[in-house]
Amino acid sequence: MTDTVASEQGLTAADVADLTRRGLSNRVDDSSSRSIWSIVRANVLTLFNAIVLGAFLLLLLLGQWQDALFGLTAIANAVIGTVQEYRAKRALDRLALLHAPRARVLRDGSEQLIEVAGVVQGDLLVLVAGDQVTADGTLVDARRMEVDESLLTGESDPVEKGVDDHVLSGSIVVGGEGRARVTNVGADSFANRLTGEARRFSLVSSELRASVNRILKWITWAIFPIMLLVVNSQIQVVGGWQKAIESGSWRQAAVGAVAAVIAMIPLGLVLMTSIAFAVGAVKLARRQVLVQELPAVEGLARVDVICLDKTGTLTDGEIVFDDVHSVTDAPQPGWQSVLAACGADPRANATARCLTARFTEPPSEAPVASVEFSSARKWSAIAFEHQARGTWVLGAPEMVLDDPSSPVLSRAAALAAQGRRTLVLAHADTVLTDAQAEAGDRPDALVPVVLLTFRENLRPDAAETLAYFTAQGVGIRIISGDNPLTVAAVARDAGVDAAGYDARQLPDDIEGMAEVLDREFVLGRVTPTQKKSIVLALQSRGHTVAMTGDGVNDALAIKTADIGIAMESGSAATKAVARLVLLDGRFSHLPGVVDEGRQVIANIERVSMLFLTKTAYAIALSVVFGVLLWGFPFLPRQLSATDGLTIGIPAFFLALMPNTRRYVPGFLRRSLSFAVPAGVVVALALVVVNGYARTLGADPAEYRTASTIALAIIGLWVLVVLSRPFTWLKAAVVAAMYAGLGLLFVVPLARDFFVLVTPDAALLTTTLVVAGIGCACIEVVRFVQLRWLRRREEAPSRTAEAAAHVP
Repeated sequence: MTDTVASEQGLTAADVADLTRRGLSNRVDDSSSRSIWSIVRANVLTLFNAIVLGAFLLLLLLGQWQDALFGLTAIANAVIGTVQEYRAKRALDRLALLHAPRARVLRDGSEQLIEVAGVVQGDLLVLVAGDQVTADGTLVDARRMEVDESLLTGESDPVEKGVDDHVLSGSIVVGGEGRARVTNVGADSFANRLTGEARRFSLVSSELRASVNRILKWITWAIFPIMLLVVNSQIQVVGGWQKAIESGSWRQAAVGAVAAVIAMIPLGLVLMTSIAFAVGAVKLARRQVLVQELPAVEGLARVDVICLDKTGTLTDGEIVFDDVHSVTDAPQPGWQSVLAACGADPRANATARCLTARFTEPPSEAPVASVEFSSARKWSAIAFEHQARGTWVLGAPEMVLDDPSSPVLSRAAALAAQGRRTLVLAHADTVLTDAQAEAGDRPDALVPVVLLTFRENLRPDAAETLAYFTAQGVGIRIISGDNPLTVAAVARDAGVDAAGYDARQLPDDIEGMAEVLDREFVLGRVTPTQKKSIVLALQSRGHTVAMTGDGVNDALAIKTADIGIAMESGSAATKAVARLVLLDGRFSHLPGVVDEGRQVIANIERVSMLFLTKTAYAIALSVVFGVLLWGFPFLPRQLSATDGLTIGIPAFFLALMPNTRRYVPGFLRRSLSFAVPAGVVVALALVVVNGYARTLGADPAEYRTASTIALAIIGLWVLVVLSRPFTWLKAAVVAAMYAGLGLLFVVPLARDFFVLVTPDAALLTTTLVVAGIGCACIEVVRFVQLRWLRRREEAPSRTAEAAAHVP
């Protein structure tokens, strides 16, 4: 703890320099992406890379460098993955730096706005409603301060804070104001930990990554026993262990075993997933969408309900004064000057500040007491003793006026139904005392003076964006703290025709709330706590929920949602916990984000079927050939050629092509439902070709060439089937792969390098016939799979329709 004691003027520049030099600043590593070392580690230091590297080095030691081509492919894959993620890291770091939050401190007697990292121990933080506390501290003064600590403790109710109370960084000031002396900085500060975790580039849990990791785990358990079986069969083919060692033919057996092992490893599947995420994030960054967690690109494509905060999302957030509406023939004198005072109050919210455009002359006397606006009370108060004697309350009519039958409430409802935000100015003859102001109380005998209306401008892209989500089957819930009628009117302008529901009538329990949300789509008078509960209620019904917002009262709901989306104009707390930040505040970017997510999911699913088909037939071949004690039918270099033509090269293109197919749960089930039977078809075809070759007495070069032809033809047909529906780009990729296959057998240099010969006529004819039958079987597998998947998708809807007809 520093010996320097902060005065009421705050620290001096010399104090700050000294404390920073001593390491007592808030500076920590809070970059928005992973470190370079973590990117290299994730792409290079993996179990499969270790197996590949070991096989690669073994072949080099044996002098079989031609068969070690797969090692170069693996190295290239690791380099490409590292470069792609590093490019994404740089893009995210630049954006995060430009849009980092700030802290307000008192130094040398003046208020300054500085970087969060520049806060030092002993600083005086100036805290007002809407701020996120950026460092732990102790309050030296406070005025009706309420702090939301829900992001830290999970308790959603605001906590009242007074002098000498502690405030924790990461908490949010939701009412009042105060100053706090910083006690903990750097790694000890909640704010730095929270911001670091929220902004960190992380490959967090997602269906794609979880499914891929599960597949890799299964292969890890299977690869070692299968490898032993293959090694034994290769040794037996060359005459047994003793003869293999004496004659040196174990080298040939080792090459065959390496070919089998390498074939089982889906080298590019993890790479393709990471690249698709990273490229998606970079593309969205160019559209001014900051992706703080890469799987959010995939996640938004899975969203089936999106909750929208009205102000700042559907509207542009700009409040404009509309008009004054009389409620009495002789309003209380002085109300115009009172409204001018309310608008000029430095603690006024955005709505009250609009009053200064119309009311410019405040009372000549200073108020004797005041209560600032809070989202929980929905009113503010100000009291004078002379010129405008009495207490004046400005707020939501239903929260200010106690008589539910008051005609003023009916008039306010009629105005709100027109889409205008409505406030009432009411007056009481009694003067608010300091004690009442401190407690946040208001007089009981309030008399309405005038109604005031305000307008919000609907974003020009709101209606089009909501129409997109509706067409895509995404449910919409519009929630706001405003009057339900006002919210409903704005919703209608945006294309959502639904009556407004008063959230004060929502049940407290999640189940009851979920039942209401099944039928209500526009809700007003929603509290910050209810926003989180609404998200939880929708999630309890199995929905994947996105939440958008910009205000501090949206932060908790945004963090709770599956995908939190913040506007750049929002508070630092809201942006810190969101997974996506719309940096230019344009709501119309969301369809593009959804499309990007759908492209990632659909393309990775297609690519995974390619890789997993290879893994399936490699495992089947290894087991069958190991049991039959047959030599493995490929050299590693031949597998490298077929893999490149049927999987590796086309996968790079397919993973990044446009694809707007809607998300359907069950990525892994769908992938395996094609890959396993397709892999069995390929394996059976190769077993038949090799069995026939042995009956003819074909030499190894002949049956390996025949196996390569059969595998290439069927593998390319798998590519054709999975590329449908065709576009000109897909067709070009497939055509290029067929051309590459032709060159492989036509160019003498390629034939010699890959040890390809012209098989016996009977063997060649049989190979082509078997390959053709294999292609037909692949068509059958795809047809059956699509029918099965269609029935599974239609079954829930048929069940729902049947249930709807049950009396």
